[in-house]
Amino acid sequence: MTFAAILGSVELGFIYAVMALGVFLSFRTLNTPDLTVDGSIITGAATSAMICSIGWSPILALGLAFVAGCLAGSITALMNTRLKIQPLLAGILVMLGLYSINLRIMGGKSNMALIKNDTIYKSFETVFPGKYSSLLLGLLILIIVTICLYLFLKTRLGFALRATGDNEDMVKASGINSNLMRLIGLAVSNGLVGLAGGMLVQYQSFVDVGMGVGMVVIGLASVIIGEAIFGTKSMGRRLIAVSLGAILYRLVIAFALQSGMPSNDLKLVSAVIVTIALSTGIMGEKLTFRKKPKESFSVRDKEKGGVKHA
Repeated sequence: MTFAAILGSVELGFIYAVMALGVFLSFRTLNTPDLTVDGSIITGAATSAMICSIGWSPILALGLAFVAGCLAGSITALMNTRLKIQPLLAGILVMLGLYSINLRIMGGKSNMALIKNDTIYKSFETVFPGKYSSLLLGLLILIIVTICLYLFLKTRLGFALRATGDNEDMVKASGINSNLMRLIGLAVSNGLVGLAGGMLVQYQSFVDVGMGVGMVVIGLASVIIGEAIFGTKSMGRRLIAVSLGAILYRLVIAFALQSGMPSNDLKLVSAVIVTIALSTGIMGEKLTFRKKPKESFSVRDKEKGGVKHA
């Protein structure tokens, strides 16, 4: 695999890492299967593209992409908490509805190009010229997002949100509004996904209404791969592991393409990677870098009914 392919994969990996953090918030923290991701990432991308196309600030475009994603996640949460629709079905319904909304945001066009428009990547290249400018910008945004998410989850509100995913009945008994926690969690989750979509469209200067298909699978694979390989000892470590999982996923995809596999088989490769990732989740203890203390006892101790630790 060439150095250029590795560099491009890592740059894309930083963008997908932001999306994976959003998926981590819904699937792991809230313990809620949310399929809104396939639609909200395009909502963020379409919003970012439209803002850049009219000549407004690319940074503002990323902010509005985050807000657009939050709105999409809020709709899913409200359908679940107020209308009592199952979260999986609510996500599917919102995802389907977002397809038409995304087309409206893009002015009825199925795709848009930003080749002649200013983007945050083009602006950053004027400050830090060179082939590593996109890499540095992606890393900078990922670090900021990771720190902000870590600090948020360490707040009183963040602890309540995490407790909702662990034991919702206990949260209700403690007087905490679990519906509000779910609303906030899904809003922030899809906000991060929308932000990733805004970054993606500004990175590749192109957006297509159908490019969000399978994004939730990519995000879930990144979470599982990262946790299985890099461990889940603490919250900070889990967030870093998820980001590294997204980067590793992109590198595997790039390696498959560089090996001569047709691009038409990319979905098949993704399905295989996700299958392997789900399998490694069961064997996580064997794949993590952590070592557990071993216990040893003799046959005589076993016969006496006692266990002596070495």
